[in-house]
Amino acid sequence: MTNRSGSRTDRFDDRPDRAVIDIGSNTVRMVLFTGSQRCPEQWLNEKVSARLGSELSETGCMPEDRMDMAIAELRRYVRLLDDLGISDVTTVATAAPREAENGEDFLDRVRELGLAPRVLTGEEEGRASAHGVLSAFPHASGVVADLGGGSLELVRVDDGEVGEAVSLPLGTLRLARLRESEAGLKASVDAMLAEAGYSGEENRTLYLVGGTWRAMAHFALKTFRFPLTDPHGVALPAKEAMVLAKKVSRMDSGELASLSAITSTRAEAMPDAAILLRRLLKAIGPNKLVFSSWGLREGLLYERLGRADMVQDPLVSSADRYSARRGVGASKAVLIAAWTADAVGHFAKIPGGERLRLAAAMLALATARLEPNLRARHAYDWAIDKRWIGLDPSGRAQLAAALLAACGETSWPEQLDALASQEDLKEAAAWGLAIRLCRKVGAGTRQSLLGTKLVCEPDIVRLRFDPALAMLATPQIEGELKALAKWLGRDWEMTTSAE
Repeated sequence: MTNRSGSRTDRFDDRPDRAVIDIGSNTVRMVLFTGSQRCPEQWLNEKVSARLGSELSETGCMPEDRMDMAIAELRRYVRLLDDLGISDVTTVATAAPREAENGEDFLDRVRELGLAPRVLTGEEEGRASAHGVLSAFPHASGVVADLGGGSLELVRVDDGEVGEAVSLPLGTLRLARLRESEAGLKASVDAMLAEAGYSGEENRTLYLVGGTWRAMAHFALKTFRFPLTDPHGVALPAKEAMVLAKKVSRMDSGELASLSAITSTRAEAMPDAAILLRRLLKAIGPNKLVFSSWGLREGLLYERLGRADMVQDPLVSSADRYSARRGVGASKAVLIAAWTADAVGHFAKIPGGERLRLAAAMLALATARLEPNLRARHAYDWAIDKRWIGLDPSGRAQLAAALLAACGETSWPEQLDALASQEDLKEAAAWGLAIRLCRKVGAGTRQSLLGTKLVCEPDIVRLRFDPALAMLATPQIEGELKALAKWLGRDWEMTTSAE
């Protein structure tokens, strides 16, 4: 099985067509992807905690029983790939196979299965993880910290560019062995960070990548009562991050494992990882940290894209794909977003509001395909719980307010107030009301969009109809126009006249 780029062009085909197998120090994982090239979606995510690097510090080798476990799982993966007809397979090996004395013998066994493992250097591993972060946060600037079982990769990123990467022997399987005492672990970490030159990155962002950090993100969601279920994109100010790290470092792994979404394996590693995080926060001095669920595997896919695909907006790309499955064409959503721009676009205050409004138009049209009793509930769930790339928690709340308004609901759950300001939520709701009005006027047909115009003046919102479409100007439509105008604090008027 060789590495090659996928070529699928059918936006409606949900079959997986790409796979990444990651043979790490802690887990051996296979992820099957579908979706667009720019914003791949997980179709299947399988792993086994083989812990290949569990004895690397003591013996310099991977244990035989652990290698057998990994090979058995890889053999299963190969069968699944064959059954699904997936030949676009990227297989990489990281710290344990890279450093172990018996690493090459193990990799020969992997090759016998028909896989073609590529052993990543520490720098290559770090750069791939950084590209994964950049694919999720296109203008990321700061430091990426990818914590695996065998190593910690640190990489500087600056507005879409990846800088130098360093790999440190500070993986979760090694931290426990460094911890003769908490002071000893702190001293070891501080010395390695200083030698690597990571200090004084004030007012930049620390991006956390890796399974143990994700487990800590789930803990943060509960600790700070975030009304979210997906940890991707969750941000914490540096002071709150330090509070979180101190709390986790003093907890028992059993207590952590009792929480949902945290496995016993992750819980075991979290206290030491929290000490590591405290040292990173102190040494680097970021203004905030951001948890990224996209890392090495997504970065490997991102690295092979052409420039034209790389610069696509990930939110728009994923919303297009998601709504296309429900029969919504991107061209119609673009026309509707343009139609509503005269009413709400000129008064927009939300940074990046145009892309968010376009995504809202796509998803609002998709919700309209659902049964009426399901629309509002699904709209809220899509906005708040589905993983959207390129959307922060505030953006999620704005998207939820817009989609609810498109369903005719201009009140929202109080949880949204914890994610975005009232001003931003009100503006987003105006988007939804304008989208709803557009859809009601003429079912979103091209003729109705081109033959009507919505204009917002300082004191009044006007909806103009071409004479040929005068039959569309009914009391029901006036009611929808009135709802939008009142929301914007303006009067309203429907007119029929030639342009």
